[in-house]
Amino acid sequence: AKVFRENSDKINCFDFSPNGETVISSSDDDSIVLYDCQEGKPKRTLYSKKYGVDLIRYTHAANTVVYSSNKIDDTIRYLSLHDNKYIRYFPGHTKRVVALSMSPVDDTFISGSLDKTIRLWDLRSPNCQGLMHLQGKPVCSFDPEGLIFAAGVNSEMVKLYDLRSFDKGPFATFKMQYDRTCEWTGLKFSNDGKLILISTNGGFIRLIDAFKGAVLHTFGGYNNSKAVTLEASFTPDSQFIMIGSEDGKIHVWNGESGMKVAVLDGKHTGPITCLQFNPKFMTFASACSNMAFWLPTIDD
Repeated sequence: AKVFRENSDKINCFDFSPNGETVISSSDDDSIVLYDCQEGKPKRTLYSKKYGVDLIRYTHAANTVVYSSNKIDDTIRYLSLHDNKYIRYFPGHTKRVVALSMSPVDDTFISGSLDKTIRLWDLRSPNCQGLMHLQGKPVCSFDPEGLIFAAGVNSEMVKLYDLRSFDKGPFATFKMQYDRTCEWTGLKFSNDGKLILISTNGGFIRLIDAFKGAVLHTFGGYNNSKAVTLEASFTPDSQFIMIGSEDGKIHVWNGESGMKVAVLDGKHTGPITCLQFNPKFMTFASACSNMAFWLPTIDD
């Protein structure tokens, strides 16, 4: 529906606000761009020149975000968009942060880093609330109820933890077939909590049963030859799975049947590294160094 060219370098990450009214994006050009979803236009741009900005997530307060940096250090920063001031810093990670997930219900968030740790934080305190040492690179995410979180470790295992007693170790571990051609780059729950989607920097993504850990489907057939991190997403009704590709197309599968149902041409100039659905409105966004907003076409 609309394409914006606000950035001079690739967009690393974006996130919809909980009310679905705005999108915040982060880019390698050190900018944070805020878009208005209802008006369908960019609202304002902030810069993080000193630290850079990599992963970014809205908190529950309408105009605050947490983000990880890609310069100087690996501290996570809590920023008020309203007056462009830092509220708090969360130091602790010693290598790049590769996963950041906000609890859907409270002020807790988790981060995973190449330093092989997952850290648990509370927005109200700069001190780490919990620390897990793992065997390899982690990807992690909260479930939709905010009671458990899942960690994908070393691109071969999914471990489920109870938030209240994660120090006792995982209550479930699912071992996957290891594929040395690629690494896991992300993990997401479906909104109904029944499915987990694992994205990779290879030519496939995996859909697994969140309770039993069985691989339900492996989706491939999209272009990704340069080991780019492509973000995959569920639709809000948990029925379809979408991912961008390096040739600017978006592939859509039915999660139940595993069949590919559509390929959309986004006219993107580079790999579509980010793709997410609006949590409240029937729209989605995709990004390379351009940001595209999509509306459903209503067939008569």
